[in-house]
Amino acid sequence: MCSGNDLPRQPLFAPRAAVATSQPLAAAAGLGVLRRGGNAVDAALATAVTLTVVQPPSNDIGGDLFAIVWDGERLHGLNASGRSPAGLTRELVLAATGGRGVAPVEALGGAQATGPAMPARGWLPVTVPGVPAGWRDLHDRFGSLPFAELFVDAIRYAERGHPVSTATATAWARAVAGHAGSTGPECADFARVFAPGGRAPGAGEWWRNPDAARTLRLIAQSRAEEFYRGRIGAALADHAARTGGLLTADDLAAHTSSWVDPISVRYRGHEVWELPPNGQGLAALLALGILDGFDPAEASLWPHRQIEAIKLGFADAHAHVADPDRRPVPAALLTPGYLARRRAAITAGAADPVAGEPERGGTVYLCTADDGGMMVSLIQSTYLAFGSHVVLPGYGFAVQNRGLGFRLDADHPNVVGPAKRPYHTIIPGFLSRDGAPVGPFGVMGGHMQPQGHVQLISATVDAGLDPQAALDAPRWYWHTGRSLLVEEHLAAGPGGAALVADLRARGHRVTVAPEPSVFGYGQAIWRRAEGGYVVGSESRVDGGVGGF
Repeated sequence: MCSGNDLPRQPLFAPRAAVATSQPLAAAAGLGVLRRGGNAVDAALATAVTLTVVQPPSNDIGGDLFAIVWDGERLHGLNASGRSPAGLTRELVLAATGGRGVAPVEALGGAQATGPAMPARGWLPVTVPGVPAGWRDLHDRFGSLPFAELFVDAIRYAERGHPVSTATATAWARAVAGHAGSTGPECADFARVFAPGGRAPGAGEWWRNPDAARTLRLIAQSRAEEFYRGRIGAALADHAARTGGLLTADDLAAHTSSWVDPISVRYRGHEVWELPPNGQGLAALLALGILDGFDPAEASLWPHRQIEAIKLGFADAHAHVADPDRRPVPAALLTPGYLARRRAAITAGAADPVAGEPERGGTVYLCTADDGGMMVSLIQSTYLAFGSHVVLPGYGFAVQNRGLGFRLDADHPNVVGPAKRPYHTIIPGFLSRDGAPVGPFGVMGGHMQPQGHVQLISATVDAGLDPQAALDAPRWYWHTGRSLLVEEHLAAGPGGAALVADLRARGHRVTVAPEPSVFGYGQAIWRRAEGGYVVGSESRVDGGVGGF
């Protein structure tokens, strides 16, 4: 883990191809595919599939996926997030929770966390998993190696076992300790699969999941048809019917991914790209668009302005992001005029964020690049650690709780309802300059993600840091109101005490937090003008890179 006393991790310089992700075994799986002649999408998929086995608290087969692909000429976006069951209604949720919903969950953050919220565990927050279809759809469009070949490492680790990495073991233990409240019959298989012997596996301890190996084989052989219209889907629908869930075979069969055009803002001669809603990438773009009108050389104001800009970005995202098929986000949000008005709202003191009124018109991240110039930015997740804690008996995977992103306010565009995509936290990013690709980047971690994007891009563009140094730079995290967490090595570093004092004087309620997980985990690959790539991977966890 990165700290003020550790020697910094050095960036990887790769002449032809590279992989970066949060778990070394998964990075090795992707690198192996590149060495066998696969392209960046093949490598991304092998990495993503392997991550479901070697980092299960953060992602699983039952999660969602988003990706941005640079094909050598242009960007493509894939929204592989699932929709709520057709039987899910606001009235049903309120009836099931005593008419008031439940207390907000910390992971949602900011304005999203005010008022009653969806339940976090059990069947009510379950949406259709989009990961298997996302793997297939990316491969259909861009893959070069046989689809089933991309599952080989993951199936081997699931079947034969693997030693659990250090940071994964820590997150796993925390999630198992919090499982005590998930006592419904739908969650009964959780302990058998993920807490054998009544506890999480420790660092270096071998763990096997032969049920997941079976599931991955079925997905690989059927190109995900078994998940949505075959044996896995039938078992999932039957488990829901027997244990009080709303998910049906029709919900699974109706699932589709969406190819979308990424959206962007200009920032200091660069273009920063995110996917359009229902993801929260809009918050990062709004913040960067606001900051583009300020001078980072005004060092005493720069961190304060970053914090205030991300507050405004979240306020607008939480007010407007919903299922784009039901409620498109106002196009005016990213126009220069609107960004200028939001910029003018930032003063010298801390403020409570308020949404503007534009004119109407535990996640894993990975990135890959190949010697043909293709680059991939991919993120997948079950949301909170192990998602809903609903585990399908005999198939070895947990199902996401993405419905937690819905609102219970009947007048909100993101109100819970049938067959809808909720507000989504996971966001892949991509950076270009004057239309030429720089590369993929991402920072996982719920509400931290847009904040991590802003800080990583500023460290890269404004401070000129390489991707490893930019990832290692100390971070801050805003959650709600005027509360602000800063990393221990930010406060202890050169000028840190003065920075903390200045932020407090401006009205920020600053807490120094020693726990690194709240500040997110990132990866980045930048294309070099001289040829090849320079790669950075998260030092706060078991980040892994590979290249040749």
